[in-house]
Amino acid sequence: MKIATFNINGIKARAEALPAWLDEAQPDVVLLQEIKSVDEAFPREIFEERGYNVETHGQKSFNGVAILSKHPLEDVTRGLPGDAADEQARYIEATIVGENAALRLCGLYLPNGNPVELDANGAPVAGGKFAYKLGWMDRLRARAECLLAEETPFLMAGDYNIIPQAEDAAKPESWRDDALFRPESREKWRRLLNLGLTEAFRARTQGPGHYSFWDYQAGAWNRNNGIRIDHFLLSPACADLLRDCQIDRDIRGRDKPSDHVPVWMDLDL
Repeated sequence: MKIATFNINGIKARAEALPAWLDEAQPDVVLLQEIKSVDEAFPREIFEERGYNVETHGQKSFNGVAILSKHPLEDVTRGLPGDAADEQARYIEATIVGENAALRLCGLYLPNGNPVELDANGAPVAGGKFAYKLGWMDRLRARAECLLAEETPFLMAGDYNIIPQAEDAAKPESWRDDALFRPESREKWRRLLNLGLTEAFRARTQGPGHYSFWDYQAGAWNRNNGIRIDHFLLSPACADLLRDCQIDRDIRGRDKPSDHVPVWMDLDL
């Protein structure tokens, strides 16, 4: 089963590019981020006519996540547990049943966290965007712990807004003080991995030069000044099913592209 994650940076802006990629790549499941649409305005028919079941968790003008699946989606839930006051549409879950196993899909759009606001002691300022990012990551870890305790095979995939290592950026020195590469962010990432999760792409491919995002500014794509921030994290039972994981890099060079490209993996599901 081919499962992809793709930050599309606006469903309206990608109304032609996204269906074209779906027709070419033929993924069974796609986890979308930054749909930038309320649920009622999401163009479901474009995907339903291609055989996809559609579930969304939208928000006007920004954020928003969705799941497209050629298999039925069961037990759909919206919103990351742990903060009832959090109104940002960044998280959706559903279960699919394959030939060999059932799998819990957790689609996420992790907060960017910039600007980084620190107090005089170097701690994140309460109520700031960086503090929200770190708190969101704590909640994500708690959700992973819950799923692990239930022995539910799962994956957590999407735009993590985390550069895990220096090799995941063409120019890591330029990201040193950015929320995507701050030591506090990467420490939260390591704590998540250390639950026993597998980072699918690095399980299959090592070394620098592999990116999933190129900024629209300063000719980043043409100069290959990219970063890798779109990830699959797999529970042990899910990792056992992993056959491949790749980045569809060339999509970035097409007409009206997102600043992200799809990352996909193949599971023996």
